[in-house]
Amino acid sequence: MALSPQDKQALIDEYKTHDGDTGSPEVQVAILTARIRYLTEHFQAHKQDFSSRRGLLKLVGQRRKLLKYVKTVDPNRYQSLIKRLGLRR
Repeated sequence: MALSPQDKQALIDEYKTHDGDTGSPEVQVAILTARIRYLTEHFQAHKQDFSSRRGLLKLVGQRRKLLKYVKTVDPNRYQSLIKRLGLRR
């Protein structure tokens, strides 16, 4: 299992923009980043798991689209999110 409910709730609490926020782009990017990191570690041990690799590429594309949206809406929000997540962009 990639992300336990407790881990997911911790991510939501850390990246939410207001109370009751579960779907803002920041939260979605944080959850996708956690899933991508988990799959990246998985592929270190399972190099020939090609069907899961396709899922990883889809997650990366989805995160890229969300980051592009945040960048167009508010560049300062984008920069702070990139810094908090430790992404290279």
